[in-house]
Amino acid sequence: MNILGISAYYHDSAACLVRDGEIVAAAQEERFTRKKHDAEFPARAVSYCLREAGIGVNDIDYVGFYDKPFIKFERILETYLSIAPAGLRQFLAALPLWLRDKLWTRKNLREQLDYSGPVLFAEHHESHAASAFYPSPFEEAAILTMDGVGEWATSSIGVGKGHRVELIQQLNFPHSLGLLYSALTYYLGFKVNSGEYKVMGLAPYGEPRYADRFYNHLLDLKEDGSFRMNMEYFNFLGGFTMTGRKFDALFGGPARQPESRLTQREMDIAASLQAVTEEIMLRMARHVRKTTGMKDLCLAGGVALNCVGNGRILREKVFDRIWIQPAAGDAGGALGVALCVWHQVLERPRVFNGRDGMKGSYLGPRYDSNQIETFLRQKNIPFTRYENEGDLLDAVVDRLTDEKVVGWFQGRMEFGPRALGGRSILGDPRSPRMQSVMNLKIKYRESFRPFAPSILDNKVHEWFEMEGESPYMLLVAPVRKDKRIATTPGQKQLFGIDLLNVPRSQVPAITHVDYSARIQTVHEDTHPRYYRLIRRFEEKTGCPVLINTSFNVRGEPIVCAPAEAYLCFMRTEMDTLILENFVLDKTGQPPLQEDADWRKEFELD
Repeated sequence: MNILGISAYYHDSAACLVRDGEIVAAAQEERFTRKKHDAEFPARAVSYCLREAGIGVNDIDYVGFYDKPFIKFERILETYLSIAPAGLRQFLAALPLWLRDKLWTRKNLREQLDYSGPVLFAEHHESHAASAFYPSPFEEAAILTMDGVGEWATSSIGVGKGHRVELIQQLNFPHSLGLLYSALTYYLGFKVNSGEYKVMGLAPYGEPRYADRFYNHLLDLKEDGSFRMNMEYFNFLGGFTMTGRKFDALFGGPARQPESRLTQREMDIAASLQAVTEEIMLRMARHVRKTTGMKDLCLAGGVALNCVGNGRILREKVFDRIWIQPAAGDAGGALGVALCVWHQVLERPRVFNGRDGMKGSYLGPRYDSNQIETFLRQKNIPFTRYENEGDLLDAVVDRLTDEKVVGWFQGRMEFGPRALGGRSILGDPRSPRMQSVMNLKIKYRESFRPFAPSILDNKVHEWFEMEGESPYMLLVAPVRKDKRIATTPGQKQLFGIDLLNVPRSQVPAITHVDYSARIQTVHEDTHPRYYRLIRRFEEKTGCPVLINTSFNVRGEPIVCAPAEAYLCFMRTEMDTLILENFVLDKTGQPPLQEDADWRKEFELD
């Protein structure tokens, strides 16, 4: 039984193929089109999923779509009518797309796929809930989903038992934690649906001095985590911006212009937003525990990518264990609806073995050594091929300990926004200069943004104040006190961005200014070579940690194919590129001569 799940037409479109309840393949469309957050029909992602499964369109038994367009359109109509005549321009701008495409989703899917079989629809938060529970390692669990908005729901509470998921409560639009965070992302000068990570990374540089303004003016927060937003301060119902003049007056000025200098005010607003977000997440989680009585929690929806908030829920022991869907945003809806069809519609049992079903989230394309060598020779690219893995790992570790920045391209591409050792850029976390070097010379992004550590799963408790696993880089925890470096009296007088260059631990390149880190625990069974690389690094240095950031530059999706990895390598100041068994050093490369054929060898169509 082959089920194809699709999310599309809003942002981060994706496809997923589930066969007899097993996740075979999943990928975002952006990785193939190279358009970040691509929202179009995921034709390339679908093509990949079918190829990975070894089937054609005629072998698909069901197609599932991750939300219900008619209910969403109902919400848009009701919202416009409730504020009319305000919002007319926004409504007229959106209407043609709805009348041309979105209201005819079933017809469009069949035409795009050349498919005549059944097309089923799940509600948006049902897809999120399914993506959270079904692949989780829990036999039964509470479910909490939080995002911007689906049809009407912005957050939902549910219970998963066996092969059934039941949603029991929801918070409705326009009262939305995701939209609140996006509104402040916009106000702080970052791009909505993309810059939320930046706000989270900026928050530790500030103090939550504005938190009272949130509670006194922007929202009425209840003990159970539900809240009502004061829409007088927001503009997203009927305008083309997220915030309005009253919001500007509350925070003492207009929205920051993108790319302009960040001031302490922006840092304090970010800190206030993060503090309020964590409080809401904690209250929701406590309410879920009280309502369901469950000891384990599954999370999904875009807000579940707030790894700082996730870490708070875990550290405060609201639940015994939590598990977060690695593709928690809209892309994960494709996976959720496919599993929903298999378990909820077809009533197929869930095979439970105490482990999660995401396969480390390595669900995208892979390229073998023969393909890579063909590419390298066609382009006359100098390389060294290592037949013995031990020699390869030694060569990589030597470069890392020499403070080289290494592009690491191995195995299947990750599904979701995090690089997990398949398409990663690696560095030595012990280097006090590595964060600045990688931000400014490799990623071309803001200097304040932190990098994440990859650590051997059995060593995490020795370096961080965290027990358990964080395989998908979705939990933040403090660095252990015995690994920290005491600050000098002069350093204690610093604040804001001046804190950036103060070494704070034995692994300063992955330690944020509040002594926290966004952790990935690496497991030998899901990515053996990456695990062995870190272990070899530990054998040489005594440190079982590497810097791991996504293999891309600012504004571009994570690389998918070897040609994209090579272009990114050559366009930045990266020192070394590892493509499976091949090592490429920058010093031995000829000047880059780009042409239109770079991707041709790896086209999936």
